[in-house]
Amino acid sequence: MLIGILETGLVANELAPQHGSYSRMFQQLLGGVTSDWTFKIYKVLELEFPASPQECDGWLITGSRHGVYDNLPWIEPLKAFIRDIHSAKKPLIGICFGHQIIAEALGGKVIKSPKGWGLGLHEYEMKSPLPHLPGSEQVGQLKIHAMHQDQVVQLPPDAKVLASSEFCEYAGLVYGDHIFTLQGHPEFSREFEEALIRLRTGAVFPESMAQEAVGTMTVDPDTKMLAQWMAGFFQAERA
Repeated sequence: MLIGILETGLVANELAPQHGSYSRMFQQLLGGVTSDWTFKIYKVLELEFPASPQECDGWLITGSRHGVYDNLPWIEPLKAFIRDIHSAKKPLIGICFGHQIIAEALGGKVIKSPKGWGLGLHEYEMKSPLPHLPGSEQVGQLKIHAMHQDQVVQLPPDAKVLASSEFCEYAGLVYGDHIFTLQGHPEFSREFEEALIRLRTGAVFPESMAQEAVGTMTVDPDTKMLAQWMAGFFQAERA
């Protein structure tokens, strides 16, 4: 299976030597539950786009420090390509910024939330099962690392809520049987999340917020289960 990764963000220079790129994190995440997949990276930040949704078997959009409302030359072309994937019914997964821009592209609304930053390990309530994943209906809660201020605040017409919390109402969404998105970061290790929080402390958020966020990371996130879900979603047979 060939997965196209639409890379919309770069890891900070201070952290990249140890932790690698976001695309690499997803390859490691999925590589833990698959053995024969290949990946093709598209540097969307440099206006590198696929010619067609048929170019890969499935698609994944990464996180980013940018907002979906930013006036950047690659935002509108990415939205257009998302709509092409949707029309072609190719499997698509969006994470954090990917979750947000898919919602915007398909008729939803994203804003910088007045609730502020979501940092550390967050827990979400499962609201509906994930298509093609038998057993997902038995999962009550999801624990995922989070780092975001933007949120989806208005659902696209054909979106269904997968996961929710008091802080983030639309934390997981599904569209039909071929699009699955999460606000949290299943690809983040605890080490990377903590390093990123420390790097941004003072410049982006205060020390007290950083300490509180690091204090939430006392249990393991549901990384392996989410990797299995993502792999199963990509591999599922669709009509």
